[in-house]
Amino acid sequence: MSAALSPSLSKAFAVAAEVLKRVIEGESLTSALAELKRAPLAHTLVAAAQDLCFNALRGYGVVDVIIERLVDRPAIDSRLRALLIAAGTELAARPRSAHAVVHQAVEATAMLGISRAKGMVNAVLRNFQRRMQPLMSEIETTDVGRYRHPQWWIDTVRKAYPRDWESVLLESNRHPPMTLRVNRRRTSASAYVERLGRTQIAARCLGSEAVLLEKPCRVQLLPGFEAGEVSVQDAGAQVAARLLDVHHGMRVLDACAAPGGKTGHILELVECSLTAVEVDTLRAGRIAENLSRLGLKARILVGDCSDPSSFWDGTPFDRILLDAPCSSSGVVRRHPDIKWLRRQGDIAKLASVQSQLLDATWRMLGVGGKLLYATCSLFPEENSGQLPAFLERHPDAGVLPVVPPSAWRETGQGDPESLAAAAPFTEGQILTNATSDGFYYALLEKTGGHA
Repeated sequence: MSAALSPSLSKAFAVAAEVLKRVIEGESLTSALAELKRAPLAHTLVAAAQDLCFNALRGYGVVDVIIERLVDRPAIDSRLRALLIAAGTELAARPRSAHAVVHQAVEATAMLGISRAKGMVNAVLRNFQRRMQPLMSEIETTDVGRYRHPQWWIDTVRKAYPRDWESVLLESNRHPPMTLRVNRRRTSASAYVERLGRTQIAARCLGSEAVLLEKPCRVQLLPGFEAGEVSVQDAGAQVAARLLDVHHGMRVLDACAAPGGKTGHILELVECSLTAVEVDTLRAGRIAENLSRLGLKARILVGDCSDPSSFWDGTPFDRILLDAPCSSSGVVRRHPDIKWLRRQGDIAKLASVQSQLLDATWRMLGVGGKLLYATCSLFPEENSGQLPAFLERHPDAGVLPVVPPSAWRETGQGDPESLAAAAPFTEGQILTNATSDGFYYALLEKTGGHA
């Protein structure tokens, strides 16, 4: 049932407004929702409020601008603003339910402790309803209105990808696909798709391990999930374990490993001695939880990968996966608050952190070993822009070819094995598309030259 048709829409509006208020004030949506999920609220209410939040942030850049034009006060309480944005987004999406949306939004003011604003909410939303089409048409003539991203973000993507920038931005506003990774120790993608079909869940294979669901569903409905037969992992993220080229018995470091999706994938593929390191204790706990569900084991350490002395015993690793912290610009359809909370100046700061991590983890790699540098970013400064300076600092480094994402788009396939025969290239940028989030991969080899 959609939020607009729910009999408890007023409660959902109130809960969503509290969450969006925190996002407006600078907190991440992930953090705000995590607290919401810990609250003693009905699952259906939490789900409806979460849906309202995601829709509101995807519509940001248009609905918030309309609200600002219609509010005749110089400044309003952020809770009230959040309520108006959530309700305005619902009005824009479901104009036929306008009466219910306005009524329930007005009722939500009492639950939020701002009953004095009932008249204002009613007036603003009624005005929104009347003027919505001409105002939206006007705002959508601007880049920010059309693409629902900040102007600096649009300009960066346009410059980086002159052929694909528009499709990347539009895809980033759509609902993300739900892709599964089957545990190859237990089953295959084709067998699991057949099993899903028997439970009336439509899906198709993207390769030997990746399965794309026709519609997202709760993980509790997935057969074998609790038993570790399948995990939720984007198709683009599943490329990492294959590219790392791990063989049996190798010493492997998964740096910045939380929540452990790639860690689990590596261990599903090969028997190896894997150390997973995460700087945050709570997030390190997520790695342990995920591996426990899969029935897999790794050495999980809390440590700072920019400071190897905090955890490293000095024995070189054969393979290192550095999944570096980044802008997350490739996954904004899953985290739509990011594009509005992120600032242009953040990118250079993140690139500096990534550079430090590359240097630090490189010291732990043995001669002949490989390091896979990975981000979920679309911005070249964090990705290919890292390589020239890194190679200048490290003469013992060489760049190895990786599978081109263009082949992925052309074939519609998502399995790294099926793409292995495609023409290789050295800068592996996967752009946000219908079957994958945006990722970047660079595979580096320590040649043994003078460092």
